Amino acid sequence: MSTIRPCRDNERETILAIVNDAAVAYRGVIPADRWHEPYMPSHELDHEIGAGVAFWGYEADRELVGVMGIQPVRDVNLIRHAYVLSTSQRNGVGGALIEHLRTLDTRRMLVGTWAAAEWAISFYRRHGFELTTPEQKRALLQSYWTVPDRQIELSVVLANPPL
Repeated sequence: MSTIRPCRDNERETILAIVNDAAVAYRGVIPADRWHEPYMPSHELDHEIGAGVAFWGYEADRELVGVMGIQPVRDVNLIRHAYVLSTSQRNGVGGALIEHLRTLDTRRMLVGTWAAAEWAISFYRRHGFELTTPEQKRALLQSYWTVPDRQIELSVVLANPPL
């Protein structure tokens, strides 16, 4: 039995475990100056939640196996920190989470990811997102996110519906 539900405050360690397990896929793919261990430390998760990121979880057999955050920013919703345990990937967990989040609101959704993460880009495209142009990407990242220039340089933004 599986369910999608809001993550609880007492699940922060589980959220971090899922994020850091799944983020191993980025090691050696993104530049070394953007990789760090752990990929998401606890203070960063606390900061994200404090900034309005609401995490939703996919629970299978009473175990949280995937998480995806949503953050309303002005006129859009940002998909933030979408991760599935490596042992549960390719089983529809991420797809179920993103489809659920799309039912919560009708505003445009934006997601930023590493340009080198072809698997992530393909995932979002399969779920109706389209890549923005390099000019749109820069403007969107500067407007809706707070990320360093180096990350802007190495990232893409996808939108649903397309811009």
